[in-house]
Amino acid sequence: MDLGLKDKVYVLTGASRGLGFAAARELAADGARLVVSGRDGDAAARAAASLGTDAVGVAADNADPAAAERLVATARERFGRLDGVLISVGGPPPGSAEGNDDDQWRAAFESVFLGAVRLARTAAEAMGEGGVIGFVLSSSVYEPVPGLTISNGLRPGLAGFAKSLAAELGPRGIRVVGLLPARIETDRVRELDALSGDSEAARARHEARIPLGRYGAPEEFGRVAAFLLSPAASYLTGVMVPVDGGARQGI
Repeated sequence: MDLGLKDKVYVLTGASRGLGFAAARELAADGARLVVSGRDGDAAARAAASLGTDAVGVAADNADPAAAERLVATARERFGRLDGVLISVGGPPPGSAEGNDDDQWRAAFESVFLGAVRLARTAAEAMGEGGVIGFVLSSSVYEPVPGLTISNGLRPGLAGFAKSLAAELGPRGIRVVGLLPARIETDRVRELDALSGDSEAARARHEARIPLGRYGAPEEFGRVAAFLLSPAASYLTGVMVPVDGGARQGI
């Protein structure tokens, strides 16, 4: 199946590693041209280099008010257009309602929520008619994840924004989609398992609740992301797609 990605241009944040990079790799494999960003400019440059000559790395922190304009400008200057964005950021710090302080909430809001909103608005203006805006969210959109109180508070709100944006931008042919990963084999998930004090036991508990009986591979998430961002998904908008091995089971 041809996804229609050849020469399409996408900006991906948080794409120097993890789920953002997994999505970038699948998009690049199908011929897309990419601007990949991360807080560490060297890491972003290395990620871009590994994707081929049609990718460029940019140092950008989603919390920086200037980042959105800089990323969109890079896409236009380097590739002459913008067809979509995939907005991903590193997860907020773990903790409880009592344990997370105001500074942690404020920093997470700036990067996870407001930074994503800002880039979505900037991209929508730049695309004009047609295009796609994707958000990498979390299974916490539907069910709180123990020990991730800040994420539990911010991700559902961002999903609500995405659905509102889908309705607003639909008449312009711009689609808005969300991806809800759960236990995907990334450094972030390994770190969360380690917080229990027994990573192997934590993993076994989680796998027991997943119908497919295992954690997902990054490339499995990346392929779903590439499809949703592609012209092949042209009649999908306002949807939140779980990538979780069936853990949510349609709830």
